[in-house]
Amino acid sequence: MSPKTLFFRRLALTSYVLLLAWVSLWHLWLTEDTLNSAWFLTLLWVIPLLLPLKGLIQGKPYTHAWANFIIMFYLLHGFTAIYTSSEWFYALIELVIASSMFVGCSFFARLRGRELGLGLKKLKES
Repeated sequence: MSPKTLFFRRLALTSYVLLLAWVSLWHLWLTEDTLNSAWFLTLLWVIPLLLPLKGLIQGKPYTHAWANFIIMFYLLHGFTAIYTSSEWFYALIELVIASSMFVGCSFFARLRGRELGLGLKKLKES
């Protein structure tokens, strides 16, 4: 694995752990809402992040690529919360972490896929 690929893998994994921790911290302890269902709502935010866990740890390029679809929910949540919520600073942190995970996953999947010879075959021109 090239140093550039390793950098993006580390960026993706570090951002993944930070996002998992931040979402839990924000929705359990930092939120202004006093709902009794805080644990349930936190689980709803954490469970999607756990889906790509195995593939991210194993360094599978395909998992890094489709993990970006999950990250889109956190990017959307961050943008929406910045615009509509009084907790805009927390949303900004979520947005920065999710963006760095998106970049890390995207570049790792692309670079590692090329190193492994994965990809779509091009149609031959007649």
